Amino acid sequence: MILKQIAMFEKPGEHNTQDCIGILKNAVSLGLSKHVVVASTSGRNAEAFFGALKGMDANLVIVTHCANFKEENHDEFSPAVRQMLKDNGVPVYTGTILTSSLEKSVMDKFGGSSTGALIAGCLRRFGEGAKVCIEIVMEACDAGLIPEGAAVLASAGTGHGSDTVMLIKSRPSRRFLDLEVLEILAMPRGR
Repeated sequence: MILKQIAMFEKPGEHNTQDCIGILKNAVSLGLSKHVVVASTSGRNAEAFFGALKGMDANLVIVTHCANFKEENHDEFSPAVRQMLKDNGVPVYTGTILTSSLEKSVMDKFGGSSTGALIAGCLRRFGEGAKVCIEIVMEACDAGLIPEGAAVLASAGTGHGSDTVMLIKSRPSRRFLDLEVLEILAMPRGR
């Protein structure tokens, strides 16, 4: 038996970001994984994790919202941060959110439910950050930015920033049912 501590935040939200960075940085230094996937909508979270992991043996990947998520012809991610990350060899993946795609468009127009919406709803029982951690690991694996079957540290949050850190055995979306959550290192209580 292994006993481990989990950081449980009182409330979800970006005010937990610095704690998540510390937890993730410690996990990298302890050798839990060198593969790190971080969600970032605007680029602020990406900058914060990049700064904290700079100089460490970490393969950092940033996953953003898809372009046009909130409004037409708009990418929420900062072009300056995207360029800075590119200049430093950090890949930024911007693509379709796995549980919010064509099915959601049809569901919004005609009603009903979809497999993606059902999966998203089930994952949200563990919090928005947990749902996003699982999605971004699959998206990064789909894009070939992390290896399949690797232990990957993922961090995401509720709204902005980070409030969740997980260790996940990566799988691409085609093998979602083979994906494993190995450890929950931090998460908020409630939603």
